[in-house]
Amino acid sequence: MNFLRPLRQMDWILLFAAIVLSVIGIFFIFSASYQISRATGINFSHRQVAWLALGMGIFLILAMIDYHRLVSFAYPLLAATVLSLIFIALFGEIRYGARRWINLGGFTVQPSEFAKLVVILALSHYFAEKFAWRFRWRYVLVPAGMTAIPALLILKQPDLGTAIIFIPLLLGLTFIGRARMKHIIVIAVILMLLAPASWWLLKDYQRNRILVFLNPQRDPLGTGYTITQSKIAIGSGKISGKGWLAGTQNMLSFLPQRRTDFIFSVVAEEWGFVGSMTVLGLYALIIYRLFRIARAARDLTGVLLVTGGLIIFSTHVVINVGMALGLLPATGLPLPLLSYGGSVTVATLATLGLCQSVYCHRYWY
Repeated sequence: MNFLRPLRQMDWILLFAAIVLSVIGIFFIFSASYQISRATGINFSHRQVAWLALGMGIFLILAMIDYHRLVSFAYPLLAATVLSLIFIALFGEIRYGARRWINLGGFTVQPSEFAKLVVILALSHYFAEKFAWRFRWRYVLVPAGMTAIPALLILKQPDLGTAIIFIPLLLGLTFIGRARMKHIIVIAVILMLLAPASWWLLKDYQRNRILVFLNPQRDPLGTGYTITQSKIAIGSGKISGKGWLAGTQNMLSFLPQRRTDFIFSVVAEEWGFVGSMTVLGLYALIIYRLFRIARAARDLTGVLLVTGGLIIFSTHVVINVGMALGLLPATGLPLPLLSYGGSVTVATLATLGLCQSVYCHRYWY
C-alpha cells in the first residue's frame, strides 16, 4: 500500500541498534529496580516495555509521514509546549523538590522531554523558510527567542540538564542554517558572558553539584555520595563484570538513582568493560547513522531536522556517561533508550522516527 511505501526506504541499521539498546535497557532496568520491585510489587521493567511499545509505534508512524507535513505544525506545537510548561510552573506535580510533571490520571508526562523535539521542528521550519534572511540579525535573534522561552521555563522547574541542551541545539542549527559566522559568534559570546550570572539562578543543590564536581570531598556523604558510588560500581566491574543481577553496588542499594540517571554504572558493574563498550558502540552506531541520514537529506529542512536529533541524542549520551564516570557534574539527564522513564523513552523514539522520515522520503523530492 502507498502509505507503507516510505518504510521500504528505512534505515534498518538505525532501527536495529535502537531495538537492541532498548532490550538491553529492559534487562538492566529489571536489575536496577530488583530490590525496590520486591519491596513494592511494582515491576518497572514491565512498565518500560509498555513505554517502548508506544514509542516504537510513534517511531513507525512518524517515519511514514512526510516530514514537511510535520514541520508545518511546528509553530502551533511550540505554542502548545510553552503553555504546557507555564501550566507546570503553576500547577505541575512536585517530585524530589522539582515541578516537572503533569498528572494525567494514572500516569505522568514530562513535557520538557518533548519540548526538545518541538524546538527542533520550530528551528528547522524557521531556518528553511527564512533562508533568504540569513545575512540579517533577525535570522538568529528570532530562533534565539524561540529557544530561550522554553529553556528558561524548564530551568525554572528546575531542570538544569535539559535546559543546557538547548544551547548546543541552537548554536548547531544556526550554523547548519548558514547564518553569518559573526552573528553566531556574537550569540555564543553573549551566552558565555551570561553563564556566570546564571549561577545565581541555580538552586542550592544545583550549585552544590557543581562544587562537588570540582571537589569530590566537599560533601562525600551527600551530593558527592552518588558519584563516588557510581565510580566504585564502574571500577569494580573490571573487564567482564560481576554478572547480571550480581552487582554489589546495585543489589545492595548503595548506588542511588540507578534505574534512571546512573543506569550506565549498573551496566559497567554487571557487564564490565566489554559490556560498557558494547553499549557505547551501539550509541556510536546510531550517531553515525544519523550523520549519514543528515548527509543524504535532499533539502535544508531535512538536514536541520536530523542534525537537531543528532545533537540532542549525542549530548544526552555524552553528558550522562560523563556524569557516571565523574567527568561532568551530575545534571539528572537520563541515558536514551536505556534509562527508565516513559516521557524520555517516547520522546527519544519520536525523534529517531522523525529522522527516519527524512531518510525514508529522501528520493521523493
